[in-house]
Amino acid sequence: MKKIGFLFLGLAFAIASCNSGAKSEEKKEEVIEKRIVSLNGSVTEIIYAVGSQKELIGVDVTSTYPAAAEKLTNLGHVRKLAVESLLALNPTHVVLLEDEVSPDLKSKLKQAKIELVTFKHPNSVEESKALVNEVATWLGKADAAKELTAKIDSDIKSVSKLAKKPKVLFVYARGAGTLMVAGEQTPLEKMIVLAGGENAGKGFTDFKPLTSESVIAANPDVILMFTSGAQSLGPDGIFNVPGVAVTNAGKNKALIQMDGQLLSGFGPRVAEAVIELNKELKKVQ
Repeated sequence: MKKIGFLFLGLAFAIASCNSGAKSEEKKEEVIEKRIVSLNGSVTEIIYAVGSQKELIGVDVTSTYPAAAEKLTNLGHVRKLAVESLLALNPTHVVLLEDEVSPDLKSKLKQAKIELVTFKHPNSVEESKALVNEVATWLGKADAAKELTAKIDSDIKSVSKLAKKPKVLFVYARGAGTLMVAGEQTPLEKMIVLAGGENAGKGFTDFKPLTSESVIAANPDVILMFTSGAQSLGPDGIFNVPGVAVTNAGKNKALIQMDGQLLSGFGPRVAEAVIELNKELKKVQ
């Protein structure tokens, strides 16, 4: 009887061990690795900054930093992307900012059972830090976010106060045929103010077409442009635009060019952008 008892206990232990192993395997199978498509440059930057880039399989046209992101499959602009190209990457998650989601994209991702993760669009230093925290926490990298936000706080303190606020007009260009100026309540106005300048685009919100009358009335001390936009007009091209030559900016050939994603992204490099613009504005005082 003792032998039978020992045999029974041994068998029970073996079965328990097998079941334990099975449960362990089941748990392993439940852990699904993320295959992420990022449709926003700032979100892409955060994914790299917290060390989760191995989960990233595709990006949008604004994902230009770091350089490694440009080696991934580029799906173009979020407003114009072919959803079929996105689905072909077989992602588990698509991440972007909430105001960039089209109804068509939402519907097709839902049909394909792909999780859509949206974050609020940042327009201030505090909102940039919030975005870093939210994306990092979603990725399980909350500790890494602390270092990034601490660096933003530290760096922003080095922004110098300017003796005089220069009037800055941001001009968006895609060749001479598309020229728009930034008004009030735009991310560009926020960046100009953070850097110590004054937005010359007054009396309207969002963007409006540049006209000779409006640019003369604004009379900016300096023109601010994305590097790509300035290049689309050719060397000194902005100063050949009707009306610009008679402004203070035109008379002094005062033009600041900055990387578009850095200047307008309000991502983890937001303090770097403010510092760079602040240094450039010092030169036109």
